[in-house]
Amino acid sequence: MNPVVRVLTALGEKIRTTISGLGAFTRLLAYLLKQSGIVVRRPGLVSQQIHFIGNHSLLIIAISGLFVGFVLGLQGYYTLSRYGSEEALGLLVALTLTRELGPVVTALLFAGRAGTSLTAEIGLMKAGEQLAAMEVMAVDPLRRVLVPRFWGGVIAMPVLASIFSMVGILGGWFVGVVMIGVDPGIFWAQMQDGVDVMNDIANGVIKSIVFGFAVTLIALYAGWTSRPTPEGVSRATTRTVVMGSLSVLGLDFILTALMFSN
Repeated sequence: MNPVVRVLTALGEKIRTTISGLGAFTRLLAYLLKQSGIVVRRPGLVSQQIHFIGNHSLLIIAISGLFVGFVLGLQGYYTLSRYGSEEALGLLVALTLTRELGPVVTALLFAGRAGTSLTAEIGLMKAGEQLAAMEVMAVDPLRRVLVPRFWGGVIAMPVLASIFSMVGILGGWFVGVVMIGVDPGIFWAQMQDGVDVMNDIANGVIKSIVFGFAVTLIALYAGWTSRPTPEGVSRATTRTVVMGSLSVLGLDFILTALMFSN
């Protein structure tokens, strides 16, 4: 075969596969949204998934937030001290966490911890023919298995991001006030005066909801479309981390440009 023809054939096949995958991804999203009524009729299914996703990710989120707060406290103090603005340390820590690091770092940890867990769980259910058994019993596996996990991830993500930010602020307070000696009254007063609920905190919550939506959907799609083999499940979990992390970073840029452009 002519080398040019071979290259064009491979390129066309890659494009066709990509478009087909995007179509399947969109159909899965539409079906999950269409069947979301089960969340209202059977809230216990969602609460179980919130516990599974959120509670099992809480420790790593809290510890990471604490150390991120420590680093922000140190780096922020050393930077602000050059300009005699050490009293603004609380404001710097709070804005950095609520606007940016809280939602983004939590989403990246969420993709690595909860996202891979969801993908592996769905993939193993598929490999063990549990999903096929549900279809034999006239139970829709998408509605029974994927929908509660989808909304569980969407709800758990902003809660985890809020915990990350709160623990990070405490970490910044510990380093700045307890270790370095910044005045505690000024630390909290600057934070209270400079952080706006709607422009800063609410936008951070919106970011975390969007990130949870994207990462959870990617994790479920990767598990649902994985090959029912050990190698297929392992590749699906890897794909969840890669695609989930890239989607978080890309969406963060878009949302930041839209929210804080003025």
